[in-house]
Amino acid sequence: MPQQGLELFRSFVNYFCKETPFEIEFQAIPKEGGIVYEDHALTVEAFPLYHRVPCYGYIFRETAKQRHINGEMVKFYQVPVFRMNDIKSGADYITPSGNVIPNNRLTTEADPAISYAYCSDTVFNHSVADAVRGVDVIYHESTYADDNIDKAQERGHSTARQAAIIAREAGARQLIIGHYSKRYADVEVMLREAKEEFDCVIAADEGLKIDLL
Repeated sequence: MPQQGLELFRSFVNYFCKETPFEIEFQAIPKEGGIVYEDHALTVEAFPLYHRVPCYGYIFRETAKQRHINGEMVKFYQVPVFRMNDIKSGADYITPSGNVIPNNRLTTEADPAISYAYCSDTVFNHSVADAVRGVDVIYHESTYADDNIDKAQERGHSTARQAAIIAREAGARQLIIGHYSKRYADVEVMLREAKEEFDCVIAADEGLKIDLL
């Protein structure tokens, strides 16, 4: 979280969650953002948003996955088990007699690595599209429809149409809109306006589950 809110949030957690069965580590996000978590399968990156108070979005990226072993072919070429990790990582296999067996004969394509960007409270800003460029799926706040575009600018929020423009500029495959103002009893107007700018749009709803593949 931003440095400005770190101590306040720490005091909240210490007061309301005094006996957690795990240790909570608090880390401030640098002003410019950056990697906040990384392991063998996932990287989480923070990037600045543009709200009335400091705010950050997050990109979740799966690590590139290994190729699939073709069982029949590795058996045919008698590839030893200890070479399997290298083969899955893209290496060719050299037989004891010196013949080179190309990797694409021993494996099939890896499953795609999925990326997802979460853009919470933010005014419309092309820098957000730059930050999330190339991700597969974007969640972008869509507080207002076109009828309240001035209010969106004033209060540090975006319209559904603006969210769709960000998704289009970023080259995303899918957009999820949400964070609707209570003034809208029906979000169909926002869904319609977003789809005028970007084809694949889903309106978030409580309990909704989405397959990112």
